[in-house]
Amino acid sequence: MSGALLELDDVTAGYDRAVILDGVSLSLQPGESLALLGRNGVGKSTLIATIMGAAQLHGGKLRWKGYDMATLPPHRRAAQGLGWVAQERWIFPSLTVRENLTVAARRGPWTLEKVYALFPRLRERERNMGNQLSGGEQQMLAIARALLLNPRLLLLDEPLEGLAPVIVEELSHAIADMTASGDLAMILVEQHAAQALEMTRRAVIMDRGRIVHAGHSEALLADQALLDSAIGLGLAH
Repeated sequence: MSGALLELDDVTAGYDRAVILDGVSLSLQPGESLALLGRNGVGKSTLIATIMGAAQLHGGKLRWKGYDMATLPPHRRAAQGLGWVAQERWIFPSLTVRENLTVAARRGPWTLEKVYALFPRLRERERNMGNQLSGGEQQMLAIARALLLNPRLLLLDEPLEGLAPVIVEELSHAIADMTASGDLAMILVEQHAAQALEMTRRAVIMDRGRIVHAGHSEALLADQALLDSAIGLGLAH
């Protein structure tokens, strides 16, 4: 037992016969935060989907708290403490904000009051239906609902995509606050590389389904040349 919360060892995965991930290995300690960076199409979202069981594992080992979870379906992984906020958000449009939050809430440190403190906009809008929210508010709702499942690990897939700059800043602060205590681990997929690195402690860069660089977020944030060459000029800002 290594003490790691999550371990991927030489993982190959994809969809049906298509191989997207090719020999990916990484580990995540309890309370640790990790940014997944790279150009579009390099396998970042597939890595998240593989962890949740929504992509097909072709080879390698996938362990949760030291135990093999390769055969567990997604709902069993969620019950084990994995939370997922997909790009599609998947909120219930015909339920109020409060109903969205409480419909599947579990007991634990994250409570309704705690997520309202993290996202004050949701308290203001708690009687509004899901389809009455802006894109940024829907993203806040999706993250808050995942937190109320009280996961040990939260997987965030492009949470800042398509949002106004003021909402990006607000959400970035909230995401950083979520992991500040060290009780919640996080893997963050994000095209806004600078913001992602400011919200995490470690980062990896992916290319063609492989991890090509791993290091501390602070050091990578200071290496603009590496960011530009590995991610693409303009995407690192």
